[in-house]
Amino acid sequence: MIPKVMIVEDEEPLSLMLRYNLEAEGYTVDAVMRGDDAEVRLRESVPDLLLLDWMLPGISGIELCRRLRSREATRSLPIIMLTARGEESERIRGLATGADDYVVKPFSVPELMARVRAILRRSKPELIATILRAGDIELDRETHRIRRNGRELHLGPTEFRLLEYLMQSPGRVFSRAQLLDGVWGRDVFVDERTVDVHVGRLRKALGRGRDPIRTVRGSGYSFDESFLVPA
Repeated sequence: MIPKVMIVEDEEPLSLMLRYNLEAEGYTVDAVMRGDDAEVRLRESVPDLLLLDWMLPGISGIELCRRLRSREATRSLPIIMLTARGEESERIRGLATGADDYVVKPFSVPELMARVRAILRRSKPELIATILRAGDIELDRETHRIRRNGRELHLGPTEFRLLEYLMQSPGRVFSRAQLLDGVWGRDVFVDERTVDVHVGRLRKALGRGRDPIRTVRGSGYSFDESFLVPA
């Protein structure tokens, strides 16, 4: 699955900047501006990593962190605390409350992205493998290159994300709504028929060979590795 990151940050320009950089690296991003709204959202769905500001309206980040650590469903959720509080005592307090890492504002975006990757590498190593392989198809997340049987293919950015999403869970059937959420994101409002259009483009780009994208009537699509095995 594509790693899901939730940003809880009330400074909108910073939240937008973080979203842009995370999505550019291939993450699915959800952004919330209030601590109490984040608590509600986290009861509905738990991301793979949380970027949490210390000072928030509703509930402070430090209090939200404490509450998350007291719940079974979020006890092991990786949390990076973002704050302008750089004093040693405050860093200790944040880590003692349950944050996995602590980043002081203003911070280097490349450094933060490296910290995100490092934490996910420890907590969800299967989510950040650089190369995905299935049958004769190889997908390189870092270079955004696709090869099939050694031949480089040219996919658009949406088709790349769609193939990556499907390849991470071979055999699993995804509904069109799930694919819209996972590939396009919750905040993008497009028709479910858009999925069919991009699946068609992906199939065309994959070219010769058996079609690994299986259509499940009435349900959606899946990546079927058995289609990649020569007859």
